[in-house]
Amino acid sequence: MATRTKIKVTPNPEQPAPTLAMHPKKFAMWLFIVSVIMLFGGLTSAYIVRRAEGNWLEFELPKIFYYSTAIIVISSLTMHWAYISAKKDELGKLKIALWLTFLLGITFLVTQWMGWVELVNMGVFFAGSQSNPAGSFLYVLSGLHGLHLIGGLIFLLLIIIAAIRLQIHGKAMVRMEMCATYWHFLDLLWVYLFVFLLVNGI
Repeated sequence: MATRTKIKVTPNPEQPAPTLAMHPKKFAMWLFIVSVIMLFGGLTSAYIVRRAEGNWLEFELPKIFYYSTAIIVISSLTMHWAYISAKKDELGKLKIALWLTFLLGITFLVTQWMGWVELVNMGVFFAGSQSNPAGSFLYVLSGLHGLHLIGGLIFLLLIIIAAIRLQIHGKAMVRMEMCATYWHFLDLLWVYLFVFLLVNGI
């Protein structure tokens, strides 16, 4: 009668078993993103409730906000280009795409500031005797988004430095993936706020 020989396979320590666990840094980033979503969800809900109470100043959004929206959408495209370039180890294109994204982010902030200047010229103020809740909400929503975008720019600058040092490539994508995810989130967040303001009136 033939006997079966049992072969014991020992795992290769250089090839860790696949796991569904998320990278700790990515997990922390997603927790932060969820907290930001809750923050802006609360603010937009408060906006709707306060507007229904009356004493609400009606005015049009500054036209520059339309341009800033287009700019941040384009920056999402250049960020995706950077991500694809990193995966393909096209490091020259990676650095170009990252710098373009950074410059577009700066341009977005400049246009947001120009929008604030236009609001002041329209007589819409953040606080004071001449202020109105409508204007205050607009300044808070756009201002908080701008602060988070500044954080994104700092993160992006660190990624650019890492790319220059050849630390971002197809086999080292964690930081690139985190930066791209956060940047796309900021893009979608602003588009949501912009559409929300257009639909609900300001």
